[in-house]
Amino acid sequence: MGAALFYHVTQSSVPEVVVNLATRALDQGWKIELRGTHPERMQWYDRSLWEMGGPEGFLPHGLSGGAYDALQPVLLSTSPMGEGRQAVLSVDGAAVTPEELDRHERVWILFDGHDHEALATARAQWKEFTQAGAKAQYWSEESGRWQMKTESR
Repeated sequence: MGAALFYHVTQSSVPEVVVNLATRALDQGWKIELRGTHPERMQWYDRSLWEMGGPEGFLPHGLSGGAYDALQPVLLSTSPMGEGRQAVLSVDGAAVTPEELDRHERVWILFDGHDHEALATARAQWKEFTQAGAKAQYWSEESGRWQMKTESR
């Protein structure tokens, strides 16, 4: 079973953390699902990843619903893509279930620490994961660098 890593973003922006984590996951040979809640927001990520990704300014990706979804290193979607992805990056409060940890090596739940609604959503997700007995970690960058603050189990 994989783990859910909750990232409380306060110093960086959520898109910067997406690029950092996705780049590291791609370096391990993983395929990633970037899951959001609204198609318009995923279209924004689609445009932004052209400019923000890696040293060359591009993070290889595509919006779900295309002919080559299975080939996309990073697939942007608003619903679970199922098997074939080693990692999920959840943004904007996108739902992830504890059962999904069995299908992925890693699930990152990123939330903006300055957004009270995002905090409430992340707390509810943490509670759901821990009550289900899933492995979960809470990471914070409040000190200026990422530190694990607590871990379930």
